Amino acid sequence: MRIIIVGCGKVGSELAGQLSAAGHDLTLIDLSERRLDELSNTYDLATVKGSGTSYHVLREAGVQDTDLLIAVTTHDEINLLSCLIARKASGCHAIARVRDPEYVSDLGFIRDELGISMVINPELSTARVVSRLIRFPSAIRVSTFARGRIELLDLKIPHESRLDGMAVCEVNPLLRTDVLLCMVRRDGQTYIPKGDFILHENDNITVIIPPHEQNEFFEKVGLPVKRISSAMLVGGGKISYFLAKILLDSGIAVKIIENKLERCEALSEMLPNATIIYGDGTDRDLLDEEGLATCEAFAALTGMDEENILLALHAGRHSRAKLFTKVNRVNFEEVIASMPIGKVIRPKQTTAELISQYTRAMQNSMGSNVETLHQLDGAEALEFRVAAHHLTGVPLQYMPIRPDVLLCCINRRGKRIIPRGHDVLHEGDTVIVVSTFEGMNDLQDIFLPTAGGREK
Repeated sequence: MRIIIVGCGKVGSELAGQLSAAGHDLTLIDLSERRLDELSNTYDLATVKGSGTSYHVLREAGVQDTDLLIAVTTHDEINLLSCLIARKASGCHAIARVRDPEYVSDLGFIRDELGISMVINPELSTARVVSRLIRFPSAIRVSTFARGRIELLDLKIPHESRLDGMAVCEVNPLLRTDVLLCMVRRDGQTYIPKGDFILHENDNITVIIPPHEQNEFFEKVGLPVKRISSAMLVGGGKISYFLAKILLDSGIAVKIIENKLERCEALSEMLPNATIIYGDGTDRDLLDEEGLATCEAFAALTGMDEENILLALHAGRHSRAKLFTKVNRVNFEEVIASMPIGKVIRPKQTTAELISQYTRAMQNSMGSNVETLHQLDGAEALEFRVAAHHLTGVPLQYMPIRPDVLLCCINRRGKRIIPRGHDVLHEGDTVIVVSTFEGMNDLQDIFLPTAGGREK
């Protein structure tokens, strides 16, 4: 696809890398010639120096022939105006990054009435990611499909778990569950497991579990099942505000520690049910006084990476809380990954991944398309919509499905089906597949190339 990116900051640079690697025809617009030169020397793309709100600059960038414009500058209004001009100039799809919390309640109006394809708030998106992990204390990651009705959970097999040494085909009979084990990551390798695959302690597994069986399954395999009831957030920025709002609505007690008095007063008005503490979050005595030892979730969300890492390390030593650490910079990623600081939160990376998902969903082919996509460390989880095909109505056990693909779930008019060999696909279903074969754009791609046959 032809894509224009307006703004070459951290999000724009991350997007340029992801979309360039995916083979898209990219043009970048930015006021900084230095940034443009750095990216053009790194990736195969075109650049235009100027403002994304200038019609002449957009014309020079080829807006009249583009498929998608993505505006991710640091100014919400510039992003929205760039999208509107692009829509008027060519009718292309447009994505705007909008960060101001005051716009959140209007995101639906902005998207629908202004004709913008996607409006993304990085802090709100990040808060949703964290809130899902707080809802599932045992999960490393939660990937949602079918508009939140279906969840893939990433779990780590704990020490002395019943799963250690168990074959995949034995999990449901021995544990008396209805769990689908989709993927295993071990020693840097990702596997789509067959029935004879043996699980081991410390494996990271991706599973789909019926909601009414989740706590029972966690308990049987030795994972925490106690619901988190309290959270401490250090730093009172936008992520903390959105996260606190979501957690409070879920019945979780929230305490925010913020070192700016004016911000504390604003948070007290916006979040009357939260406890707002004016103080230095790096003060160990203050953390002790405010109940660090007994809190069940701890999120270090200040504006300084180093401070967040130290806070998480301290919280890990002095509490049993589930930890979340905001880190913006990608330098020393391997070092950070080895630290016991819990889940690392990268708002800019989250934004770039969500936009990349949308670009993949735009690549429709042969009547089927990608509805949702999640990158899963060496694999992809995708949701496809099923169109008319000569294999609809054929039992799955007779379909020529690739060996590196697992069909995980069928969503049929809101009903979730864990597929077995006798199940069939119907036109209008959405199906979730996990695969180590990256780059799939169509449901047809899950079939062996010599056997599936494209519809004519």
